Amino acid sequence: MEKNMFCYQCQETANGIGCKLIGVCGKKPEVAKAQDLLIYLLKGIGVAVSLCKSKPCCCSKRADVYNFVNDSLFCTITNANFDKESIYKRIDEAIVLRNQLISRIKEKGVAIPDIDVLTWNGNRTEYDEKAQTVGVLSCKNEDIRSLKELTMYGLKGMAAYLEHAARLGLVETEINDFILYALSELVLNEDATSLTALALTTGEWGVKAMALLDKANTTAYGNPEITEVNISVGNRPGILVSGHDLNDIEQLLEQSKDSGIDIYTHGEMLPAHYYPRLKKYAHLRGNYGNAWWKQREEFETFNGPILFTTNCIVPPTGKTTYSGRVYTTNSTGYPGWKHIVSDMNGKKDFSEIIALAKTCKAPKEIEKGSIVGGFAHEQVFALADKVVEAVKNGDIRKFIVMAGCDGRMKSRDYYTEFAKSLPQDCVILTAGCAKYRYNKLPLGDINGIPRVLDAGQCNDSYSLALIALKLKEVFGLNDINELPIAYNIAWYEQKAVIVLLALLSLGVKNIHLGPTLPAFLSPNVAKVLVDNFGISGINTVDEDLKRLGIL
Repeated sequence: MEKNMFCYQCQETANGIGCKLIGVCGKKPEVAKAQDLLIYLLKGIGVAVSLCKSKPCCCSKRADVYNFVNDSLFCTITNANFDKESIYKRIDEAIVLRNQLISRIKEKGVAIPDIDVLTWNGNRTEYDEKAQTVGVLSCKNEDIRSLKELTMYGLKGMAAYLEHAARLGLVETEINDFILYALSELVLNEDATSLTALALTTGEWGVKAMALLDKANTTAYGNPEITEVNISVGNRPGILVSGHDLNDIEQLLEQSKDSGIDIYTHGEMLPAHYYPRLKKYAHLRGNYGNAWWKQREEFETFNGPILFTTNCIVPPTGKTTYSGRVYTTNSTGYPGWKHIVSDMNGKKDFSEIIALAKTCKAPKEIEKGSIVGGFAHEQVFALADKVVEAVKNGDIRKFIVMAGCDGRMKSRDYYTEFAKSLPQDCVILTAGCAKYRYNKLPLGDINGIPRVLDAGQCNDSYSLALIALKLKEVFGLNDINELPIAYNIAWYEQKAVIVLLALLSLGVKNIHLGPTLPAFLSPNVAKVLVDNFGISGINTVDEDLKRLGIL
């Protein structure tokens, strides 16, 4: 058992094996271990629910169980929460919730098995010691561990989608019930065949979770529209919003609309500009900066306060000056940064951030111009005739799905070079922060259709699946893999894992995944994915252009 920590859930994990002394993301061992213990207790909640005969659980406040589990899974996603105290509070709550469920089950006369996930009741002085025994490496069989972690990381990504949807008022009990069921299976099941099936089933439920979030976003804010987003700055003070949560930026826009300040998006919040009901706010000024990993320098030059609505935090260094103006909310957290909570109706008070912004200088301009996005499924469907005509007459020969995540590694320059090297008759379909590797390149258009079609956040990858299915229907094909679409996807964290599992559940094959394959895939599990779905890593740009049938 590792004395410090072990984490290999993200693409940048140390040496492509696992972080043992400190996370490459900046996560300290005590935080990693606290998150391990929280995950362990969430599995206990899943087992407790599975014992209840009156499905899905005995708890009269079922929504509270769902909300707690989703929030707790979300806070363990890479770059989401670095605050040990906030994780410890969730551990405290998890023990209480699990025990409440067990008490209600006992009242029904159901026997409770004597297993540790149901019986351990430590106090805070024991949390760190207990965490040493329940982390990833506590499962000794490499293949079983790999299959369980593949599902676990998919569940984390799914929980993120469900939390966003719930904040907009949409909850589907069946999806949440599956998460609880899957958590129980990660404790009770040791069979490789059924665990493989569980991972693929997680992908099926991931599609449903993505559809739910898509419905929540479009119901609340309208269908995304083709939008030219300003990347310059104005002369008024601003607030920079990072992360993914649209409800948060809406509340902030509403509260700040007459304040004399501007609101800017950063990273994955860029697609907020595409939604009609958010675009109505004149002080939604533009997008500032690039993908999450450049935030240290970009937060310095922004000058105003920053609000993190979800994951993608890069811990500041001792040289940074912006820490006193960073706020977190929802599942995020960082020691010393102020955390904003919602009231019982989901409303948040952003007055402190707005007041601070008024005292700050306007952002320093770091680039000029604009970028175009808003090509979610409905917008692309509206262009369907034009797209189909371009395909039929040979102007568009191939679509390349380059969705996913960006990251710090030099190896990710590959995706910029790949985009530059694509022939002029190829169109990129993208979603997620991977787009920052090429969305500012002068790639031009094909008959008025931009060669980079940005559907939105990683949360919006569902749009790319719908677009593929629509093209399959339009061209009268029997198999989605007969489409002129190639998949060259970059991944970083666990929302990318659920997107991958979702694509596999839809039958998509021959996905190229990079810049490295996940460290949590054992050789045998990786072989299953290669043999059954054609998953492969990346090579050089020239080699991959040929392998994908582009050259």
